Amino acid sequence: MTAALSPIGAAGAQEKDNAARFGALESIWDVSLSPDGKRLAFINQGKQRERRLYIVDTSEGAEPREILSSNGGSGGNLNWCGWVTHARLACETFTRDDVAGDVIAATNIIAIDAAGGNLKVLSNRRGSRSLYADFRGGSVIDWSSTDNGSLLMTRSYVPEGDTGTRIASRAEGLGVDRVDTVSASGRRIETANRDAIYYLSDGNGNVRVMATQGFSTNTGQIDPTIRFFYRAKEGGGWKPLAQIDVVTEEGFQPAAIDAATNRVYGFRKIDGRKAVVAMALDGTGTTGTIYSHPEVDVDDIIRIGRNGRIIGVSYATDQRKAVMTDAAMAKMTNALSKALGGRQVVIVDASADESRYLVRAESDTDPGAYYLFTPKAGELRPLLVSREPLSDTTLSPVKAVTYPAADGTKVPGYLTLPPGHSDAKGLPAIVMPHGGPSARDEWGFDWLAQYFAQSGYAVLQPNYRGSSGYGDDWYQNNGFQSWKVAVGDIADGGRWLVSAQGVDPATLSIVGWSYGGYAALQSGVLAPDLFRAIVAIAPVTDLQQLKEEETRQGAARINDKFIGSGPHIREGSPAQNAAAIKAPVLMFHGSFDQNVEIAQSRTMKRALEAKGKRVELVEYPELAHSLEAGEARADMLRKISAFLPH
Repeated sequence: MTAALSPIGAAGAQEKDNAARFGALESIWDVSLSPDGKRLAFINQGKQRERRLYIVDTSEGAEPREILSSNGGSGGNLNWCGWVTHARLACETFTRDDVAGDVIAATNIIAIDAAGGNLKVLSNRRGSRSLYADFRGGSVIDWSSTDNGSLLMTRSYVPEGDTGTRIASRAEGLGVDRVDTVSASGRRIETANRDAIYYLSDGNGNVRVMATQGFSTNTGQIDPTIRFFYRAKEGGGWKPLAQIDVVTEEGFQPAAIDAATNRVYGFRKIDGRKAVVAMALDGTGTTGTIYSHPEVDVDDIIRIGRNGRIIGVSYATDQRKAVMTDAAMAKMTNALSKALGGRQVVIVDASADESRYLVRAESDTDPGAYYLFTPKAGELRPLLVSREPLSDTTLSPVKAVTYPAADGTKVPGYLTLPPGHSDAKGLPAIVMPHGGPSARDEWGFDWLAQYFAQSGYAVLQPNYRGSSGYGDDWYQNNGFQSWKVAVGDIADGGRWLVSAQGVDPATLSIVGWSYGGYAALQSGVLAPDLFRAIVAIAPVTDLQQLKEEETRQGAARINDKFIGSGPHIREGSPAQNAAAIKAPVLMFHGSFDQNVEIAQSRTMKRALEAKGKRVELVEYPELAHSLEAGEARADMLRKISAFLPH
């Protein structure tokens, strides 16, 4: 599929080596459709961290026009943009900086004309003490007003000092304002609340749900419980609705409001698995199950349009599946998927009257492409490809598999083979555990797995016990407290590749990112003779150190529950057991990583060096957890390829 609109040049402009092509970030970072359906706004990812905002008519042959650029410096970088009116956009920018040894992230909401002028900052600036609130001025919570150029958005407030010329504002916390995006003036809709972390609107300009999270000024620590309040349809004060524990996920978590039925849709466990439940916003507490699944979590609510209309839910078994509660949308998406060769279809955006839809289609062998669908005309037109450098590359199918753990438990996962191979016999192989641990791998395109497959490796991605998505019994006590089971399952995946798939045991390696990096290192402790090389990207390496780091960030109470206490803190820390590791270790880490501090990798390096082990740590200055620069990722891939046995 080639792009009908292509601001980024031909794939030939990219380096032809696989590391550059697979390491490149998505060419299209974000895309949205104007309310009248006649124009697109999209963010193109350029060299280094450069991003550019383009506007283009959806008519055939139209040329994109750049209106804004960012490079990740002090002014921030573009993250997303959406249409306020046919002629005005709102965008989020973000930036990171090192302040007295701590990496601080900040977000900002700005507005700009589609013609490129009248740029305004819409956010109030302040530092955030919450893990869940935005760091500057909150976020857009309601796009429904398409005529007067205003948005409903959260804004952060801090008390002001008296100047002698005016009365100081004592507002503190997160509130909601109706903000004019042309003048940047705001009108208070919801008074700032010190403990508020987010709000939900009904899509018609009414704030109906508030989430709060307590914070101790004495200890500087955040409460593990989020409490929710609702406001009646007729207005009035806030009333208690529900609460949820952020560690155990016990309780009800509101996510989207259905104004037509005066209910809030959210997530609650049923038989140990997450389900979508609707709760009445009338004080009765009446709930009804929208959808639950007997094997996996139902983890997403599908919405479209400027009002955020709820049209379905989704979950992942071997592949992600959507259950549409809107019959017309079910028919449309099924027809689109069929027309696009069975690819998974997502409705990304829609015009205000839903006469035009922005559609993304993707699969395991297709990184994704965007289309404009006009139902009345029966027209499906290609617009943009998400990864231009891979547009002429034959990718590898991803196969869902299961393998036996040591105790006989069947562990699900995904196996990717090099192009043209029907089995893994005699191939070099990589076990690639996912991050999290509160996450899971899904079927689809994975740039890292596909790169290794292109390089000739069989790649196994296990959804080991400790992964989320399969319910409480599978999750156990999470991959840190239950590390022996989680890492044991991962190691058993390597043994299965050798015994059942016939891979070359002399070339079996393990590569992991974040928790996956932790698991890769800890597998060298648990099974020191199994893997011949260990690659850990942004890994946790010392659980006690992690607890101390999180205490500085205000999350001690949360991590006391999540990480726990006891012998597993030492036994489950690869840095505390470096002597057991036999395989050479290669690590990568960004210095601006907020998820896992770079000190974790430095600790591991010192521990391995002290035991005379072979280890190398590659640090990328001013990059975060995901190493969000194509040049850095390409460099990493080249170094990994040179390091792994093959």
